[in-house]
Amino acid sequence: MSTNQRSFPGQIWDFFCSLKLTIFLLITLAITSIIGTIIPQYPNIDERYWATISAARRAFYDKLGFFDMYHSWWFLALLAIFSINLISCSIKRLPHVLKFVTEPAKTISETQQKIFPGKEFKLHGSVDDSRDRLTEFLASKFAAPVITKDGSHYHLFAQKNAWCRLGVYVVHFSILVIFAGAIIGNIWGYKGFVTLVEGQTINSVKARNNKDIPLGFEVKCDQFKVSFYDAPGGGSSQMPKEFKSILTLTENGKEIPGYKYVRVIVNDPLSYKGITFYQSSYGPANDPTTFYFTVRGRDNGKTEQLAIRPGIQSKLPDGRTVTIVDLTDNPGEGQVAVLALSDHGKEPKFFRVFKNNPTLDEMRGDNLIFNFTGTDARMYTGLQVNKDPGVWVVWIGCIMMCVGLCIAFFMSHKRVWIVVQHGYARIYGNASKNQPAFQTQFEALTEELQKQNI
Repeated sequence: MSTNQRSFPGQIWDFFCSLKLTIFLLITLAITSIIGTIIPQYPNIDERYWATISAARRAFYDKLGFFDMYHSWWFLALLAIFSINLISCSIKRLPHVLKFVTEPAKTISETQQKIFPGKEFKLHGSVDDSRDRLTEFLASKFAAPVITKDGSHYHLFAQKNAWCRLGVYVVHFSILVIFAGAIIGNIWGYKGFVTLVEGQTINSVKARNNKDIPLGFEVKCDQFKVSFYDAPGGGSSQMPKEFKSILTLTENGKEIPGYKYVRVIVNDPLSYKGITFYQSSYGPANDPTTFYFTVRGRDNGKTEQLAIRPGIQSKLPDGRTVTIVDLTDNPGEGQVAVLALSDHGKEPKFFRVFKNNPTLDEMRGDNLIFNFTGTDARMYTGLQVNKDPGVWVVWIGCIMMCVGLCIAFFMSHKRVWIVVQHGYARIYGNASKNQPAFQTQFEALTEELQKQNI
């Protein structure tokens, strides 16, 4: 067997330290994240979505965990492998970088002198005097140098931002912190959903797995309101402009100070004890039993309130009777009530009253003008409920990542050497990144040094 062949543990170590593995994992995570964006995720899957896919396709997706992708075993396995990959790469390369930072090359080799940009100039005075003046110059214009004597030569070495080489490891660590926050949220947090009818109080929510999770306090929906955009032709459309829930929180039967009649709208959630309530959906909770109208006389302008129940004739101010026949919801028109108007045994006259267009009934020409104001149907509000104790860990990781990226991309480790010998000095410089910008700084430093006439 060849002595150069790696052992099995060594091969495993090389595999997890591989840059190819890092690239593969990043591409795979990006693709799977796209899948999780395209396919609806629990618990916010509309019932209409199930009608668009077959039962076999739904079972296949469900088996692969596509409907709860970010909690699937294979996605978590990818994150675990990526974490091991980051840790392995950091362990392998960090000691070398730390040694480079803490034990810099204070003398410049002949090979480096050929590679790095440099300039030579003549000294005026003794070697020791020139060395001291060069030391003072570097300290004031760049950084305090370290002096090393090599035979009859002196090497002056100065550096700036040496620790910026660790910026990439700050990024690596920040990713691990973000993963840790996500794991904390998955283990000790939850995402649930609850529907609340106006006037109803609940103390638990339904999680993804349909288990009831107690909140530890009570939530009451005092009221639900929805407003619509104006329709182009007047009235209002069926497109919701804003829908909001008015909630009150209680604990052990007592109202919690500051949490009475709290407004919850889209992008403005309610948080209490680490649990956040997001406005998600709404709809009618029951069929109406009473319909409310205002009736205005065309001649005298007198207005009267009218409550109509299905199947029961209601008497009008002029002696006629009216009955509600139907109630529909038409796109762009909103609720439309169909009424039957009877006049002393004559054939009833049927007409429609539009809730979102109260002035339309005036065109009917009758002496009484109807305005449909609403029903006694209560609304329900759908609230998404999240508890994520790891969110602050994730935020810390994000801040660390921003700091690490700024260090890694916008800061550069800059080094300058000056070799003093035989009445001449040669200055060399190098930067870890952004060489064109450093070259400009290095030339300015060299020009300033020549003006000093050291």
